[in-house]
Amino acid sequence: MEAHTKATSTNAYGIIDFQDTATRVCRAKYVRVAVDSKPEALLQLMLREWQMERPKLLLTVHGGSENFILPPKVKQAFSKGLITAAISTGAWIFTDGINTGVSKYVGEAVKLFGGHDLRKRNTIGITPWGMIDNNLDLIGRDVFRPYQPLGNPLSKRTCLNGFHSHFLLVDDGTLGKPGCQQGLRRKLEKQIQLLKIHPRLNQGVPVLCVVVEGSAAIVSTVLDYVSNAPPVPVFVFEGSGKAADLFAFLHKQTANDRYVGNEDFLGRIGDVFGVERTEAAHLYTLLQQCMDHRQSVSRALTEIGLVWFKTQTASSLSL
Repeated sequence: MEAHTKATSTNAYGIIDFQDTATRVCRAKYVRVAVDSKPEALLQLMLREWQMERPKLLLTVHGGSENFILPPKVKQAFSKGLITAAISTGAWIFTDGINTGVSKYVGEAVKLFGGHDLRKRNTIGITPWGMIDNNLDLIGRDVFRPYQPLGNPLSKRTCLNGFHSHFLLVDDGTLGKPGCQQGLRRKLEKQIQLLKIHPRLNQGVPVLCVVVEGSAAIVSTVLDYVSNAPPVPVFVFEGSGKAADLFAFLHKQTANDRYVGNEDFLGRIGDVFGVERTEAAHLYTLLQQCMDHRQSVSRALTEIGLVWFKTQTASSLSL
């Protein structure tokens, strides 16, 4: 990046008008930003220029970026729980902002349970600029851009999800390569934690990480959250598949110091992620390190997912 790109003033910001959401007007504010942007500057943009309400909670949602099927009970618990928690606490929601995987499920949750008041939608997609289909259509300063999130099934790129309210489009110069946004997203989360939920209170904005399904990369993400000082609470939706189910299984098995057979679990990791034994052993080590902080990891069971979600967010806000 240092050799082949140079920084310049952003040339893409304004409002996206999503064209495939006939049931309601869906527009989102957006800006293209450098991967090394200062998080404090981004936060000021969101609060002052975009005039977003100061959050009282940040729900950062991680999981599968490819399309996957959620069982109906899990989908209902996740969708209703997430939006109920967000509306009742005045939370912001962070996702990757794309129209596939867990970000698409968040968009569907906003559509079903989010209400029609655009001013109360604070669902922010933090998305790699180089991964967006037709991103050149978004170039222009202070523009109003119609956007058709159809996508090319043969393309490595993806579309933005039309039920997000804001987008930070993170550019590191690459095209068709995912992941560059994660570092900036984490820095921005830490910056938001420094905000006070009320000028008269000394309490910062709590952050909760939500995991639904997820690839092998999610394991390192969770470890970063739970080993942080102070740790960020993480809860996984059991029954959603892949990484979330591995976390849930290990969390149950280690509740009473129960032994987890190495060979069996290594085989399970290999099957879930499609990796060789060496990589499975590395992931097992990371999973065990996460369980060293197991008080910060919780399972959201399908039957009690909604109730647990409300309780967890309320306790985070000391309500």
